[in-house]
Amino acid sequence: MFAKIRNAIREFRLSMKMKIMLSLIAIVVVLLTSSAISILEYKRMSSYVSQLIADDVRNIHITQRLVDAVDNYNLQLLAVIGDDSLSSLPTFDRESFVQHCDSLRVDFSSGRIVPLADSVVYAYSAYMLASMELEDVLESNFINTRDWYFNRLQPLFSRMRAYLDRLSNEMYLELESNSKNFDSGFFRSIVPGAVAVGVGILLIFLLLFYLLVYYVKPLYGMLSALKDYLAFRRRYTFTFEGSDQLAELNGDITDLAEENRTLRRRISDLKDRK
Repeated sequence: MFAKIRNAIREFRLSMKMKIMLSLIAIVVVLLTSSAISILEYKRMSSYVSQLIADDVRNIHITQRLVDAVDNYNLQLLAVIGDDSLSSLPTFDRESFVQHCDSLRVDFSSGRIVPLADSVVYAYSAYMLASMELEDVLESNFINTRDWYFNRLQPLFSRMRAYLDRLSNEMYLELESNSKNFDSGFFRSIVPGAVAVGVGILLIFLLLFYLLVYYVKPLYGMLSALKDYLAFRRRYTFTFEGSDQLAELNGDITDLAEENRTLRRRISDLKDRK
């Protein structure tokens, strides 16, 4: 049984059409596969990094809102201290401030941003505790409100403001880093496509070399030998390695040329006998 299988394998021959088609199909498969990989990789990287960039932009806006909120509140406190006629104390949305800080800690589970967000919360807590003393300070006859503001409250505000500035800078650095990752991810995603194009070009050159060596060159040899046979009555003796239809065609031409030579020899012999 194994002998039959080996014989069947030996007798199996690919036609010219099948060889060319298989070569072209191989090139198409390589190009399509690499293109699909490039598209999927680019979509994955684009979606991931775009989400990171969107989160960074949103967090930058959140940080800016925190800065605007504390600046506005601090100016309101200063206005109350500078104008004794103002009776209402400024208000601050503490719950929203803390929620925004907590959202920053959730979005960034590691790195330098989380400690900075914690520092902002601690500095904010100290500042708010001190600002709650304003009502007692205004009612007191022994405490100079301006001294209290500049010596007690303002240093706490400056520290909280410095932490907010550092937090904002880290957000911009994070955005810059993710933008660079997007660029590098784009180049990584086009690498499979570039490799596929290179491989496709190489395969095309190999296919061209294959066609020239195994088909074009034998065809020119067959035509040259056939011209010599027709013009100079030489024997058609062109041979080449191969087992496809082109080799069969060459064999058939050889057989026809030999039959024609034999027929001409017989006709010549009959003429000589006469």
